Amino acid sequence: MEEIEVPTEHLHEAIKEEIEEQEEKKESWSMYLAISTALMAVLAALGSLFAGHHSNEALIAQIKCSDTWAHYQAKSIKYEITALMKEVKTQKGADIEKVDVRLEGYKKDQEELKKEAEKSEKESEFHLDRHVTLARSVTIFQISIAISAIAMLTKRKFLWYGSMAFSIVGFVLFIMGLR
Repeated sequence: MEEIEVPTEHLHEAIKEEIEEQEEKKESWSMYLAISTALMAVLAALGSLFAGHHSNEALIAQIKCSDTWAHYQAKSIKYEITALMKEVKTQKGADIEKVDVRLEGYKKDQEELKKEAEKSEKESEFHLDRHVTLARSVTIFQISIAISAIAMLTKRKFLWYGSMAFSIVGFVLFIMGLR
């Protein structure tokens, strides 16, 4: 009985070519993974820088606010002392015109100081809000980088896609923090 010969040489070549193509695809996927992870790290660093800036600005604005409220309180105390002086001078029948001018000045100063303090409070809240948003974006980018590292080690493409999804969330928060 004659043996049937099956030509397998072309199959070996086709399999070898397919393996080489798959290796090239894996290498290109790894390159995209590395580049995207580097971009995530850059965005995380920028987010951290801006978050720190806004944290400092919030602190400075809060200090200005506290100083202004202290100045407001000082004017309030001066007003009350002057009002008491007016009352005493009125009882003695003295001229109270100068005292009235002082009282008006203190009230005017208090109004200006109140506006300034409220402005500083709003500025502090603004910067603190930006800080929190940017800090969240940094956290999301760090999670994304960790997932990318796991994707690289395990060679699981779906993890890389997950890290990219996290990066998109981080990028949205980053943009919101810059607005």
